Amino acid sequence: MMRKIFAIFFFLLTISLFGQQKISGKTVSENNMIVTSVLVVNISNDHKVYSNSLGEFSIEVSEKDEIRFIKKGYERTSRKVSDVESSMNVVLVRIPEEIEEVEIISTTGDLSKDSKRLTKIDKKDQLQKAIGLPKPPEKPREVPAEVKKVLLAAAFGNVDVQAVFDLISGKSRRQKRWYKYEDVQLDIVWIRKRIDDDYFVKDGIPTERISEFLEFSFLMKPEIRSYVKAKNINRVMFNLDSVLPIYVDRLKKSNNTVEQK
Repeated sequence: MMRKIFAIFFFLLTISLFGQQKISGKTVSENNMIVTSVLVVNISNDHKVYSNSLGEFSIEVSEKDEIRFIKKGYERTSRKVSDVESSMNVVLVRIPEEIEEVEIISTTGDLSKDSKRLTKIDKKDQLQKAIGLPKPPEKPREVPAEVKKVLLAAAFGNVDVQAVFDLISGKSRRQKRWYKYEDVQLDIVWIRKRIDDDYFVKDGIPTERISEFLEFSFLMKPEIRSYVKAKNINRVMFNLDSVLPIYVDRLKKSNNTVEQK
C-alpha cells in the first residue's frame, strides 16, 4: 500500500516538474520600439517577471496558461500559451495622454526673487488641481498583504490563506521593497527625460553617475519627489541646484581617496 502511495506521489511530482516550462518573448510598441520594465504575470501560477532593457522576458508556464502584460501608459494585454516552444512577442498599445502645458519662465539671477516666483507658480498649479483635475490612474500592482488587515479579517472569521502565506514567506516584504525601488527609478526616468545630461555634466557629474546623483538628491531633499509627482520640473531643478555642489564635493573627495591608494 505504501509503495503505491509513493508511486502515485512521484508520478504527480514528475507531471508537475515536466508540465512547467519556460517561454521567452519580447515586449514592443506599435511602431516596433522596445518597451522595457513591463510586468509579465502568469495568472495560472502567480509567477511574475519584468521585461529587461531589451524588452526580453522569460517566465515559467504550462500549455493554456494565461499570461498578462502590464505597463503604465499602455493598454493591458493578455495572451494564452498555445505552444511553449514558440516565442511570445507582444505588441503593447499606448494609451493616449494629454500633453502637459509647458510654461517658460525667465530667471533674474537673483536667487531669492526667483524662489518666490517659483513658489507662486506652485500655488497656482495647486489651485488648478484643487478645482478638480482627475487623478492619474493607479499603477497596476498587486497589493501586498498587511498584518493588521489579515488579523482584522481573521477576527471576523475570514482567513485569507494567500495573505497569510505572503506574510510568512516574506513575499509581502519583498513586494514593498520592490515597489519602493521601482517608484524611485520611475521618478529618476521622469527627470532625465526632461533635463539634458549636459545640465549635470557641466557641473562635474559624469553621465554614468547622474542617476546616482538623483537618488542622492531624493535622500537629501525628499520634497523633490513631491515636485516630480506634481510634474513641476522648475521646482525640481531649483532643489537639485542646491544639492549638486554637495554631491560634486563628495565625488571629488572620493576620487582623491582612490588616487591616494
